[in-house]
Amino acid sequence: MPHSHQHTPHHGNSGHHPGQGNGGHHAHSDGGQAEILDLDAEVLAEHTASITASLPLTSEPRHIVDLGCGTGAGTFTLLERFPDAHVTAVDTSAGHLQLLRERACARGVQERVRTVRADLDHDDWPELGRPDLVWASASMHHMANPERALRNVRELLAPGGLFAVVELAGVPRFLPAGAPESRPGLEERAHAATNNFHVEHVPHRGADWGPMLTAADFTVEDERTFAVNIEGARSEAIGRYAYGILQRVRSVAAPALSPEDLAALDELLDTNSPNSLLRREDLAMRTERTVWAARRT
Repeated sequence: MPHSHQHTPHHGNSGHHPGQGNGGHHAHSDGGQAEILDLDAEVLAEHTASITASLPLTSEPRHIVDLGCGTGAGTFTLLERFPDAHVTAVDTSAGHLQLLRERACARGVQERVRTVRADLDHDDWPELGRPDLVWASASMHHMANPERALRNVRELLAPGGLFAVVELAGVPRFLPAGAPESRPGLEERAHAATNNFHVEHVPHRGADWGPMLTAADFTVEDERTFAVNIEGARSEAIGRYAYGILQRVRSVAAPALSPEDLAALDELLDTNSPNSLLRREDLAMRTERTVWAARRT
């Protein structure tokens, strides 16, 4: 995802994991979350581009809405992929939208971006135009009432328009199976310790959006899962990304971990330790992303 109150990743926000924009009502401190969203964007850039290239579009979209845009990972990928398009970027976080606007200016695309601050859990959405593509990456699972949100998206879309829902399969993994040497399997135990939290706070994480889209009168035209396995050697950002994610995992998992596991996790997160995550040469980001492409018929 990855976000920043006491929940784990989307980055600190309500258990968003990376990749996540934030369309829901959980706006916590933006700083830490923005950093993880940025790392997420950097590490997953190639994958995001391949997803946009795979969408079953019948024509080039001219108006795109990015729901739960975060700091703009999807927005800028879409602007690059569709050079004639304008993007309306929607998020609940004023801080994320400010960063997005600054980046749009830095890239010279500010004329093609409009930002809208909105809580998408409210029934009355702001005026977002009639997009021919709506993009929601790691944001739908934050909706308190996904069925209502899906109906709103359907009403928003131009007839024949496409809705792309992109979700990560849980929080990414980074350590090899036998690591750390003192407590093999620590990462899986730490994630297991956060499951109850996620079930309670982010019940739609990992959901199958296909049946929900069909129930909301969309036609699901494509569903595909992309395996993500990026070696740390290929991206310097992976160590920092792993550090940010596991810091957030620790904030939720700590009460459920054994003292030995907690000590081992703290050593991985101690930037002065020779065993710090940031010094490991064997990290890789492993996860899956599933994309549902659904048409308003």
